[in-house]
Amino acid sequence: MAVKVGIIGASGYTGAELIRLAAVHPEMSIEYITANRYQGTAVRDLYPQFTGISDAVYEAYNLDTASGKADLFFLALPHGKATEVAPELLNAGHKVIDLSGDFRLSDVAVYESWYKTRHTNPELIGKAVYGLPELYEEKIKKADFISNPGCYPTSALLALAPLLSEKLAKTGGIIVDSLSGVSGTGRDPKPGTHFCAVDESLTAYKVGGVHQHTPEIEQYLSDISGEAITVSFTPHLMPISRGILTTAYAEAATTVNLDELIDLYKSFYKDKPFVAVLPKGQYPQTKSVMGSNCCQIGLAHDERTNRIIAISAIDNLVKGASGQAVQNMNIMLGLPQDMGLRYAGL
Repeated sequence: MAVKVGIIGASGYTGAELIRLAAVHPEMSIEYITANRYQGTAVRDLYPQFTGISDAVYEAYNLDTASGKADLFFLALPHGKATEVAPELLNAGHKVIDLSGDFRLSDVAVYESWYKTRHTNPELIGKAVYGLPELYEEKIKKADFISNPGCYPTSALLALAPLLSEKLAKTGGIIVDSLSGVSGTGRDPKPGTHFCAVDESLTAYKVGGVHQHTPEIEQYLSDISGEAITVSFTPHLMPISRGILTTAYAEAATTVNLDELIDLYKSFYKDKPFVAVLPKGQYPQTKSVMGSNCCQIGLAHDERTNRIIAISAIDNLVKGASGQAVQNMNIMLGLPQDMGLRYAGL
């Protein structure tokens, strides 16, 4: 019997992506979707691509209604809002996968400093399992509460994890440059994300180590390496709708043989269905992973600076958000983790 699923905050891009993925998932049935400002609006009227696919209508969120309709809930809410909804769903005995940043960090003071908002349920900080399956699958299997990783951290962590886990890179001086499609800024229009602002342009933003994903990247790189790590992270906005290309630079700690490094990455991600390590001399591109839950990784070694360069590409709405959330759901429920997600890029 298919699991009954609710999506709280389903009018944004990640919510719409969850609806798209659920439509082809054999064990996933959406029984409840909410969007307070679109209450009474059919999903197909907001997203015409669901015409003939879904007859769902947005509702205003209500705990009693939610509990009577679904068993597992995805929270696709803005940062600061999941802190209010997650506790009551958990207390009602439901499984919860939160796509916001509200429960990713282990220190409430760090969260409040970077997200510029008060955390209304700090007792839950540290209680959610971080939902990066390639690194934390065993914990996810036992979890009822998952904090889905951010899109930039997903691309950075997958690119760097083998280096730091195997002590092949120095922990100081790591640089992460990421370029994201405009959908990463959300569905609500902003002056800097209008078509005229982004078309034929490329821009950096939140420069100088101030992006809210920075402590998330640092926290889990530190967990992987066993040492405290500080990174220099700069995000950029690309004139495309979806996709992230991340280039990470780390100084080699040992003599580097690129063929052996590629083999190590392949071994590290063996049996991980959504990470593909490319052959020597090949590097990922966003179009190759668009619409898929795959992360592609390419590697190089700059002999002059002795830096290892790891380049990753993901779809920010799939592996960077909703696809990874479904992957986590599969693992939590004991299903094959690639169920409903085994698609090539467009």
